[in-house]
Amino acid sequence: MIRIVLADDHTIVREGLKQLLAAAGDLEVVGEAEDGFAVIERVRALDFDLLLLDMSMPGKSGIELIKQVKAEKPKLRVLVLSMHEEHQYAVRAIRAGASGYLTKESASGQLVEAIRKVASGGAFISSAVAEQLALGAMPDAQGAPHEALSDREFQVFRMLAEGKSISDIAERLNLSVKTVSTHKANILHKMGLASTADLIRYALDRKLI
Repeated sequence: MIRIVLADDHTIVREGLKQLLAAAGDLEVVGEAEDGFAVIERVRALDFDLLLLDMSMPGKSGIELIKQVKAEKPKLRVLVLSMHEEHQYAVRAIRAGASGYLTKESASGQLVEAIRKVASGGAFISSAVAEQLALGAMPDAQGAPHEALSDREFQVFRMLAEGKSISDIAERLNLSVKTVSTHKANILHKMGLASTADLIRYALDRKLI
């Protein structure tokens, strides 16, 4: 039996996932988490095999959360379930320690297979993501401008592109307004953009939001 903790801030999504997994027979949901802080609590308190993790939750989330989970329990397998199809999200998740990445759109058909593969020690990623990981490992690899951002900058970039204000971002990420402003300035500089409007246009053109 593969023991799983579900982490998603939407109750209806967790309920749907539980029904899907229950039908498999060899998968058991032993815990749930609605935000990043609850994820860490479950990781510390429960004995389980795989964390099924939504990338975007209140509190600590995304790449930062994956890194903390792996620091707490290095052998715990992490499968990311995300609304984002852009391979950049998947590449960053894998580099942070996840063993698989699946979009919510394709979850109903592939989730059980992905869980079994990741839980048994394998990886579950698309061929496009595998190619990006390989290219990124090559010397002198030249990627898109947003690929040069740090994980924290990429997180701030995404939230700016979604129209969130600096104060909103600061509150959500538990950072000072000054720190977020500095991140924004660094993001614009690294990407060669002049304004938030340019940033939003860039994100839309590349389907990053």
